[in-house]
Amino acid sequence: MDYEKLISPLAAQMRPSGIRKFFDIAAEMEECISLSVGEPDFKTPWTIRDAAINSLQRGRTRYTANAGMKELRTQIAAYMDRRFGLSYDPANQILVTVGGSEAIDLTIRALVCPGDEVIIPEPCFVCYDPITSLTGGVPVPVPLKAENGFKLTAEELKAAITPRTKLLVLPFPCNPTGAVMEKQDLEALAEVLRDTNIIVLSDEIYAELTYGAHRHVSIASLPGMAERTIVVNGFSKTYAMTGWRLGYACGPAPIIKVMLKLHQNCIMSAPTTSQYGAIVALRDCDDQIEQMRQEYDMRRRLLVREFNNMGLACFEPGGAFYVFPYVEGTGLSSDEFCQQLLRRKHVAIVPGTAFGASGEGYARVSYAYSVAHLQEALSRIREFLWELRGC
Repeated sequence: MDYEKLISPLAAQMRPSGIRKFFDIAAEMEECISLSVGEPDFKTPWTIRDAAINSLQRGRTRYTANAGMKELRTQIAAYMDRRFGLSYDPANQILVTVGGSEAIDLTIRALVCPGDEVIIPEPCFVCYDPITSLTGGVPVPVPLKAENGFKLTAEELKAAITPRTKLLVLPFPCNPTGAVMEKQDLEALAEVLRDTNIIVLSDEIYAELTYGAHRHVSIASLPGMAERTIVVNGFSKTYAMTGWRLGYACGPAPIIKVMLKLHQNCIMSAPTTSQYGAIVALRDCDDQIEQMRQEYDMRRRLLVREFNNMGLACFEPGGAFYVFPYVEGTGLSSDEFCQQLLRRKHVAIVPGTAFGASGEGYARVSYAYSVAHLQEALSRIREFLWELRGC
């Protein structure tokens, strides 16, 4: 068999995730400390686990409605209104998916035709570019700048728009930089978008993890933007439910209807047991969100302070659970820095280039780990820098 001729060229050209590369190497090393994965170290709250266990004990293991359980979609609508001031009809504007990743995939596949351009601010999460390419769309990366707080500016957005622009990905709070877009930042973007036919994919999976005085604002809450925005969210980061594989998309009914058709044919429905747990998460666990947010905030401040003290300039992130220190001053590229740190000190972090070419010079460090874990990693990184500098 000539497999090279059989395999789709678009699929064959996909790059393996640079995030997993360092995690997989670290997993095979003894006494290795990994700060490479964006997964909460907290356990899923017991109230959620109990609800899921109860559903299994009652034998509730059948398929649900394709769009998700009605009760869950009702709770999602109430949550979005309560936490972010967004109004959605559970009947036709909410779709429950297998993780936020499926919601992103469905949004892009429902909207992007061959030749359509998708604006993707970078550095960003790794999936937007390959999914766009698989549809025949054209990814248009927009490099974000540290001096702008890694935010997308109205001027940068204007410069990237062409007659073929179909979709803008808005990945804030951002993985890997931790950057957030505040209301005035979003209003400037909305002003650019209102006279266009461009749809926004607003990936808000880290919406509950913002720090300081300002809480997350969704671009869909601004005048005239709900009708052109698909909001993607989920349970992985907010409720420490990564393995439950449950997310959702909210948006205009005509777009959600098409996304539902794709979901029906490719997936059928999201995991039933997970949906029972998610109902309780949305209804009863607001206090658990705040407890985890406060712990992440403490870790965030620890890492920013320590990296700056080491001489690795570190932008202060306003959201998510990552810091993005500048490592180019060591004389090493992002990849060289991370490879040498892993080999010499058995600490795994991710080169900024895993999140786009504009990530060169930076590294992503996750603080979704215990303080003891972080402190040991920081000690080893400090030793590594002393050796590099000949101290």
